[in-house]
Amino acid sequence: MVENAKSQMRKGVLEYCILSIISRQEVYTSDILDALRQADLLVVEGTLYPLLSRLKNNGLLKYRWQESTDGPPRKYFTLTDEGVQLLEALNQEWGIISNAINKLKV
Repeated sequence: MVENAKSQMRKGVLEYCILSIISRQEVYTSDILDALRQADLLVVEGTLYPLLSRLKNNGLLKYRWQESTDGPPRKYFTLTDEGVQLLEALNQEWGIISNAINKLKV
């Protein structure tokens, strides 16, 4: 039961975390995975790719292809203007939620 609750909490903030990572600079998928791992939010590629596709289809991300010397071309992601606006709204909401939770903690 505890693991399920923890998993649901992580899923709930994953989109916010990904938008935050991409907002810093143009990134490749492995850069996103590395940043999530460094933050102790372990995510597998099978979870990340569908989420990136959904964010792109919702107009929040855009990407460009770049040739790679180490293999196939790579897809690099950035936020669209809509993605930046959503991230700003999520930042504000996170502050509100975080403050509310801190008030409720014993």
